[in-house]
Amino acid sequence: MSAFSLAPNPDQLALQRMGTMVRDRLNADPTVQRIDTDRAEIWAHGAFLSDQECDQLVAMVDRTAKPSIVMDHGQKEVWRTSSSGDVDPYDPLIRKVETRIDDLLGVPGNWGETMQGQRYQIGQEFKYHLDLFWTQADYWKDEARRGGQRSFTAMAYLNDVAEGGSTDFVNIGLSVPPQKGVLLIWNNAKPDGTINEDTMHAGAPVVAGQKYVLTKWYRTRRWG
Repeated sequence: MSAFSLAPNPDQLALQRMGTMVRDRLNADPTVQRIDTDRAEIWAHGAFLSDQECDQLVAMVDRTAKPSIVMDHGQKEVWRTSSSGDVDPYDPLIRKVETRIDDLLGVPGNWGETMQGQRYQIGQEFKYHLDLFWTQADYWKDEARRGGQRSFTAMAYLNDVAEGGSTDFVNIGLSVPPQKGVLLIWNNAKPDGTINEDTMHAGAPVVAGQKYVLTKWYRTRRWG
C-alpha cells in the first residue's frame, strides 16, 4: 500500500455519496460508454465537443499555458514537463462547456475547480500520478477548507495527436489514445469511498505533433 492509501481519509463518506450519484447518472446515459475494467470506474463520451469548440479551446490553452507545476508528494525528479494554465471561467465558451460537464455528471457546478488547459509538445509528459490529494501533505489543510478531496476527473481531448500522448492507467494496463472531442471521466475513489490507486495514470510522452487537453476536477463539496 502507498502513502495515499495509508493516509487518513476524512472525506470517505462524501466520496462514497458522490460516487453513487455520478455512477448512477453516467450508467443510465446512452451517450456514455463504461470502459471495461473492474478495477476502476472510467467512462468515455465519444463526441462531447465539436471540432469548432476544440479549435477555439486549443487557442485558449495557448494563451494561458505556462510550465506546469505538480503537488509535492515527495518525488525528487522532474515529474511533469507540459505547459498548463487555468482558462477564463467567465468566457462564454468555457461556461458552456463547464455546464455541459456538470449536467452530464449531475454535480453542482460550484463543486468543480476552475478548468485547466494542458499542452504537451514533443517529448513532454506527465509521469504516473493520482489526481487525489495526499492528506498528510502540507497543502491538505488548505485544500480541505476549500472543497475537500478530489472526487471525479473529467478530461477532454482537444486534438488528435500524430503519435504518442496516450493516457495510460498504469496499474490496469489501459491505454487511451487522444481523440479530438472525446471526454474521459473517472472516479478517483472506490465505490466505498476509499482511495482507488488503480486510477494511477500517466500522460505518455508525445512522439509527434502536440497534445491539448482540458481538465476539470470535482471536489466532495463546494470549491473555493
